[in-house]
Amino acid sequence: MKAAPQAQLRLLDLQDLDSSLDRLAHRRRTLPELAEIERLEGRLTGLRDAIVAAETEVGDLEREQKKAEQDVDQVRTRADRDQKRLDSGQVASAKDLGSLQAEIESLQRRQSDLEEVVLEIMERTEEAEGKVAALRADQSAAQDELSGLSGRRDASLREIDEEAGTTSAARTAVAKDVPDDLLALYEKLRGQFGGVGAAKLFRGACQGCHLALNTVDLNRIRGAAEDEVVRCEECRRILIRTPESGL
Repeated sequence: MKAAPQAQLRLLDLQDLDSSLDRLAHRRRTLPELAEIERLEGRLTGLRDAIVAAETEVGDLEREQKKAEQDVDQVRTRADRDQKRLDSGQVASAKDLGSLQAEIESLQRRQSDLEEVVLEIMERTEEAEGKVAALRADQSAAQDELSGLSGRRDASLREIDEEAGTTSAARTAVAKDVPDDLLALYEKLRGQFGGVGAAKLFRGACQGCHLALNTVDLNRIRGAAEDEVVRCEECRRILIRTPESGL
């Protein structure tokens, strides 16, 4: 393949611009904010699940407390009724009187036990409500942190996109100076060799694979016409000759 020396030199400019675009794309993919945002989004998901579970626990305890309070009321009502019978003097039989007194005492013990249950449930409810409040505070803090990170991410992405737009425009202008067949070869090699399709021959070494060319290869390049497109025998990238090539 042949191409004017100036057109071959433009490949170096094109390569520099493409490398810049590759670095910008890599920077865009690896912004530190992205990993932090992913971490926080995972934390927020976990917090939402924990809040739902804690609120469910509070609801269950409130229903349990209501049921226990109803049991207390039922026992208290029955005990009050029995006490009124006892106080009224309607129970004449000593046996019935003893049974009624025993029942009242049993109901009072039962009421005391149930009231202890209500207190215990109230304590558990208070603890569960505190857990919900703490989780919501953590959620709010994480959401604030996420908002700040998202803002910094968006600012960085705008900066990268603006730079990439300017670089892409410059690349388009440079690519016009490269013949189609040479440009096609360059693009093909870029895809094969990690984004580098053309490299400078500098002091006898390929700047693409960073290997020094042997004497035979250097003599071959010395003897090639100026418009001949030469390739590195080691990495097969296009080699661009300059006054610093060591030829």
